[in-house]
Amino acid sequence: MGRIALLGLEFHAHHGVMPEEGRLGARFIVDVEMEVAFEGKGDRLEETVDYGKVYEAVASVVTRERFYLIEALADHLADTLMREFPRLEGLAVRIHKPHAPIAGVFRDVYAETWRSRR
Repeated sequence: MGRIALLGLEFHAHHGVMPEEGRLGARFIVDVEMEVAFEGKGDRLEETVDYGKVYEAVASVVTRERFYLIEALADHLADTLMREFPRLEGLAVRIHKPHAPIAGVFRDVYAETWRSRR
């Protein structure tokens, strides 16, 4: 078993409960950590998960769909990736919303979800 991670994927998207979030959008950062069963000691793309295609799937979901809650976005994205990439044994998805509308000083807000075929 091995791990492939795509960290810090940044997108401008329109998720959130507040009307201005839907209208103006904001910056979202996505981390995807994938567990993959590497087949033998091969060196072929067919033996793993194509992280370029994973990026495209993430970008499509994050920028083309709208969710009120980042938790719902994380769940939907995790389900989509598990369905589209059968070589994934498991994954963790984090959706960061560093500019969440909170009255206070903070560095980050994120929601995380996990999936496993086991």
